[in-house]
Amino acid sequence: MFPKKIDHKQPKKTALITGAAAGIGYELASIFARDGYNLVLVDKNEQQLANVTNELKSKFGSLITMITKDLSLPTSSLEIYSQLQAASINVDFLVNNAGFGHYGFFADTDLTSELDMLQVNLVTLTHMTKLFVRDMAKRGQGKVLNVASTAAFQPGPLMAVYFATKAYVLSFSQAIANELEGTGVTVTVLCPGPTESAFHVTTGMAETELVKGKKMMDAATVARVGYRGLMANKTVVIPGVKNRILAETVRFIPRSLVTKFVRNMQELPSIDEGASI
Repeated sequence: MFPKKIDHKQPKKTALITGAAAGIGYELASIFARDGYNLVLVDKNEQQLANVTNELKSKFGSLITMITKDLSLPTSSLEIYSQLQAASINVDFLVNNAGFGHYGFFADTDLTSELDMLQVNLVTLTHMTKLFVRDMAKRGQGKVLNVASTAAFQPGPLMAVYFATKAYVLSFSQAIANELEGTGVTVTVLCPGPTESAFHVTTGMAETELVKGKKMMDAATVARVGYRGLMANKTVVIPGVKNRILAETVRFIPRSLVTKFVRNMQELPSIDEGASI
């Protein structure tokens, strides 16, 4: 079961969610809204974000601040933080969900897209965490949910940069969770396996052995498991028994074999240059 809904006699807390217009981000926004929290929703897709905002306002009566922002821009984190400071909005839950992937051989893929990926998946996530965790620690309470992936547990040929960014998110989150012990601030890292979304089609992975014909967890289930883990102050949350077993197993297999296995799972008969999302 979900944690009990908040006491509406108390000032409502606020959850900031990036990448909130679709997928896991949208599902997390829906859960927070259903449980009575105020929301700050961030996404670069203005129309889709507006649709989500209107839907959640209508369905749950949520107080929502909508921020259209391209998180691949280095200035985006500080702009979001400054806008909320000016509006006197304290963030009690920070959900760094935004991210994207790129498929193909590293020597052939587009550098600009990969630099944007590093900015969104890694640099912006770190900057957002730095800005908001400082305030949380001063207030003696707060929660951070960083969305990584089971990709974080091994190298990923044909998605080398993406896998590496998720490994960073996992390591970073575990480290600062330890540093923040006793401050009233907790950090949770969510590591879902392949999830039903447009990700696999857009990146060109739909025909790989990893994806084709496989029954994947849906975004709503992933969000629900991640939310429960966040509220329970868990540090690492891996939805699905199979995903948890695989994440643990790779620690005991030679790294070279794991890398070859991942490549076999991700390789296509012929690979074109990857498409970013």
